[in-house]
Amino acid sequence: MDELSDFGLTVLLVSLAGSLAIALRVLSDRWAVPAAGILLIASAALSDLFEGLHDALSFVDVQRLCTVALIVILLDGGMHIGLRRFRAASVPILSLGLLGTLGTTGVVAIAAHELLDVSWTVAGLIGAAVAPTDPAVTFAVLGRREIRGRAGTILEGESGFNDPVGIALMIGMVEFATTDDAGVASIVREVAVELAVGLAVGVAGGVVLLALMRRFPLPDSALYPLRVLLAAGVVYGVAAGLHGSGFLAVLVTGILIGDAAAPHKGEVERFHSALASLAEIAAFVALGLTVDLGFIFDANLWLDGLVVAAVLAIVARPLAVGTLLLPVRLSWGERGFIVWSGLKGAVPILLASLAVIAGTEYAAEIYGIVFVVVLVSVLVQGTGLPYVATMLKVPMRYVERDTIEGRRMVVAPGAFADGRAVRALPLAERAWLSSVDRDGSRLTLTGSTSLRAGDVVRVYSDETTEPAVRRIFEGAQPSDES
Repeated sequence: MDELSDFGLTVLLVSLAGSLAIALRVLSDRWAVPAAGILLIASAALSDLFEGLHDALSFVDVQRLCTVALIVILLDGGMHIGLRRFRAASVPILSLGLLGTLGTTGVVAIAAHELLDVSWTVAGLIGAAVAPTDPAVTFAVLGRREIRGRAGTILEGESGFNDPVGIALMIGMVEFATTDDAGVASIVREVAVELAVGLAVGVAGGVVLLALMRRFPLPDSALYPLRVLLAAGVVYGVAAGLHGSGFLAVLVTGILIGDAAAPHKGEVERFHSALASLAEIAAFVALGLTVDLGFIFDANLWLDGLVVAAVLAIVARPLAVGTLLLPVRLSWGERGFIVWSGLKGAVPILLASLAVIAGTEYAAEIYGIVFVVVLVSVLVQGTGLPYVATMLKVPMRYVERDTIEGRRMVVAPGAFADGRAVRALPLAERAWLSSVDRDGSRLTLTGSTSLRAGDVVRVYSDETTEPAVRRIFEGAQPSDES
C-alpha cells in the first residue's frame, strides 16, 4: 500500500504541475510573452527552492524526454509547413539550415574564445549549442500568426532543418573534446551521414505513411492520429538506428503528409497540434528543473550568457544568416525580420546537456551559459517579434487554424452529391469527408451514407482542388456559369 500511496502522490504532483504549466501558458498569451520563457523561469526557480526537484530528473532522463517531445513538435511543425510551402522556400530553408548554422557556430566560437577567455574546444561547444534555432518556440510563436510572403515559412523551415545540423555538429564537437584521435574530418563526416540518412528515411517514411493513410482504413477514427504518431516513432527509430538524424527524418515525413488530403486528416492535425503543445510544456519544465540558478549567479555565468546572447543576436546571426539571404527575393524588412527571429529554446539546452553527459571540460558552465542565452532569446526576441514586424513593415496577423476540421459546405438541391452515397462521389484522393451533419445531428459516416440537400459536410481538401470539390456539393455557382 505504501508503494501505491507514493505513486498516487507522484501522479498528484505531476498532474498539479501540468495544470499549473497550462495556466502559465494561458497567461503567456495574455502577457504576449512566449510560454517557454515563463516555464523555464518557473521550473528553474522551483528547483532552487525545493532541492529534491533539482535531482528528480537526471540529464539522461531529460534528454530522452526532450527527444520524444521534439519528435512530436517536429512532426506537427512539418505538417503545418506542408510540401507546397516548403517548395516555395526550399533554397533559403536549406541554406540557412546548413550553412547558416555552421556560420553562426563559427562566429560565436571566435567571440566566446576572445571575450570569455575559454579554450577553442569550449568555445566550439558553446557555438554549436546556441547556433540552431528552436522548433518548439518558433512553431509556438509563429504557428498562431500569419506572415505575408515567405518569411514565416523560411523561419519555420530553418528551425526544423538546422536542428539536425546542430545536433550532428554538437555530437562531433563532443567527440572532438573527449577523444584524442578525433578531428575536423570526423565532425564533417558525422554531419554528412546524419543529414543524408535522415533525409532518405524521412522521404521513404512520408511516402509509405501517406499511402497507409489513404489506402488502409481503420475501424475507429480515434486510431488515425495514433497511427501517424507511431509511424513518426518508427521513422525516428529507423533513422537513428542507421546513424542518421531522426529529427530530420520526422520533419521531412511531416512535410510530405502536411498538405496532402487523406481520410480523417482533420482529427490527425487536431490531435497532433494539442500533443505538440503538451510536448512543449513537458520539455521546458523538465529542462528548467535541471538548471541551478544559484550556480549561474555565483559563477557570474549570467554575465557570460548575456555576452554570448548579444554576440549571437547582433553579430553572428546577421553575418551568417543575413549574408545568405542577400540573393533571396525578399524585401529588406523581411530579411531583417528573419535575422531577428532566430529564436532559441529547448534544442540549445538539449545540446548543452550532451556536453554535461559526456563530461567535457567546463560542461556545467556551458550549460548555465546556454540557459541564459535561451532565456534572453525567448524573453527579448520572442516577446519583441510583433513589434519588430511592425517596425520592419512585415504584415503579420493572428489567425486560427480553422481548416483542421475541413471546409464547411452545404449540399445544394440538384448538386451532384444530392442523393448519392459517399462512395459514389468523384473525390478520388483529392479530398475526403470528415463529417456530415443533418438537422443538427452528426451522422455516422461510412461509404454507404447517402447525402441529401441541406446536409452540412466538412471536407478536407487543398486550395487548388477546393473549387472543383465545392461544385460537387454546392453545384454550379453563378460565377461558374457566367
